[in-house]
Amino acid sequence: MKRTIASLIVIGLALFAVLSRAADRDDAKALVKQAAAYVKYQGKEKALAEISTPKGTFDKGELYVFAYDLQGVMLAHPKNPALIGQNLINVPDSEGKLFRKEIVEKAKSQGSGWVDYLYLNPETHREEHKTTYCQKVNDTILCCGVYKDYSHDGD
Repeated sequence: MKRTIASLIVIGLALFAVLSRAADRDDAKALVKQAAAYVKYQGKEKALAEISTPKGTFDKGELYVFAYDLQGVMLAHPKNPALIGQNLINVPDSEGKLFRKEIVEKAKSQGSGWVDYLYLNPETHREEHKTTYCQKVNDTILCCGVYKDYSHDGD
């Protein structure tokens, strides 16, 4: 009986982890959609200012919106304002992936989608796998990513 209960707890925790990860992706996509609506109703400049506001409407800790122009210049970022104004299209992640170039190309060709890469998590200060949803809104690409912690996978 104890073994059955322990097995059910493990299965429940594993299912919760999977569902939480899926919900995080949904939350990231929803936050981008909210930012897109904000751009449409409040205007680009006001939206970029709000996106860049730490702990603002579009900054939920590890879940935050950031924005690029169509050339890969960072337009807004609530966690790292030093990036704003920099063209980052040719700056790779630690594995050499030009993920920003992929984000720009995906936004231009498909309008929206997901891109995977490694990035320094500003909350944990560790480099982690991240998947980012991007959506083109006029001449701006709005993004929000989910950090994927694999440190407990396989436990």
